[in-house]
Amino acid sequence: MLTVSTVNVNGMRAAAKKGFVEWLAATKADVVACQEVRAETELLPDEVRAPAGWHAFHAPCEVKGRAGVSLYSRAEPESVRIGFDAPEFAGSGRYLEATFAEVVVASLYLPSGDVGTPRQAEKERFMAAFLPYLAELRGKAEADGREVLVVGDWNIAHAEVDLKNWRTNRKNSGFLPEEREWLGQVYSEAGYADVQRRLDPEGPGPYTWWSYRGKAFDNDAGWRIDLHVASQGLADRCASIRVERAATYEERWSDHAPVTATYDIG
Repeated sequence: MLTVSTVNVNGMRAAAKKGFVEWLAATKADVVACQEVRAETELLPDEVRAPAGWHAFHAPCEVKGRAGVSLYSRAEPESVRIGFDAPEFAGSGRYLEATFAEVVVASLYLPSGDVGTPRQAEKERFMAAFLPYLAELRGKAEADGREVLVVGDWNIAHAEVDLKNWRTNRKNSGFLPEEREWLGQVYSEAGYADVQRRLDPEGPGPYTWWSYRGKAFDNDAGWRIDLHVASQGLADRCASIRVERAATYEERWSDHAPVTATYDIG
């Protein structure tokens, strides 16, 4: 069995002080993917830069204080890759993949976007470059007898059941028709599956991100944007998936919750 967890930490140094270190020590996951690390590797505390019992890999953003992804694995991967086939995003701290004997696991932080600004244009360029890479990755892995799992903050809610207030967000980044269509292409054209929806097709939620503003967390007015996106064969072998939602607002160490799934890769 392979257990993989993904979480946007919303700043690793802050998360480490608020509970991430204790969560990492307690998790039963074999692989942990983190997004929005927002720190150069040498500035991370030792307990998250190189925690005991883990092989740790970090891909910081070349712009200080932005993005950044990490991946922790109990087993040493055969190889590690930072970035994908897009020169613009080579140093953006948004993609890191590790190849193991049976599976390729990647940590993704897709740009969040903001309608009418350069950030949205950046998001669109990223999506345009990333889709063909996903298809190529799956094809190469399949030829090598491996499955693929891309986990992380995809920053898109695919359907109405994936966010609480979908009616008021139809013109906002993260729920735009063209973004939702693109994510649909990841599933229909690139050959992947939304693991949560494979096991729970109806929804609503479970949500993975709640704004710090207002009573979003208390009212469970969230978005499901932290995803396990797997090649079809691996998705079929998911035994369980759950959102590790904090019991109370005060116990949160990020505005996202970890999403943890177990796969039968034997």
